[in-house]
Amino acid sequence: MKLQLFAHPFSSYCQKVLIALYADGTEFEYRLLEQEHPENMEELRRHWPFGKFPMLLDDGEPIIETSLIIEHLQARHPGPNTWIPEGEDGRRVRFLDRFFDLYVMDNMSAPVFDALRPPESRDPYGVAAARAKLLIAYDWLESNLGDGQWAVGDTFTMADCAAAPALFYSDWVEEIGTSRPRLGAYRARLLTHPSVARCVEEARPYRSYFPLGAPDRD
Repeated sequence: MKLQLFAHPFSSYCQKVLIALYADGTEFEYRLLEQEHPENMEELRRHWPFGKFPMLLDDGEPIIETSLIIEHLQARHPGPNTWIPEGEDGRRVRFLDRFFDLYVMDNMSAPVFDALRPPESRDPYGVAAARAKLLIAYDWLESNLGDGQWAVGDTFTMADCAAAPALFYSDWVEEIGTSRPRLGAYRARLLTHPSVARCVEEARPYRSYFPLGAPDRD
């Protein structure tokens, strides 16, 4: 198999890439990063000593970081979707991709990772700051999402690949709530997309991993 993805189904960043792969129907070997497959993490670290995932191997060449992986797929293994369009729409896609990663995904992750630490190493100040920033991100999105079906108009793009897992999990940490109807409706639409729904179902057996307790919904 030419393409190998080193990933875990419950990881939000892995889901971002999996959404693009599934939507394009791209063939790849799934190198599951679970305890029963230690050889996969060992192989990952040989290419990327930080051990962060997902990582794509393309004929032995490691492709690191989710946005660059999706860009690589579009350039080297194109499918029916244009993940990063040309022109102004493309610039908007890149901006929103960064927004969902840096202001939603990262702030959502802070309380999650803090809960995994020993009690004496926890950072309540940092967690409170991250939660506050997450709510600011929600309010910005509520005011700045367009009128189209997806993040940039009516075409599903890399921005939506980033948005789906970010909003899926962030709503578990801090609910979007009824005061942000545009953002809530966008999250609901994302969950109906076939590739997003597939990722949610594949991750369902691992919900016990969520240290804050996965809610009985979604």
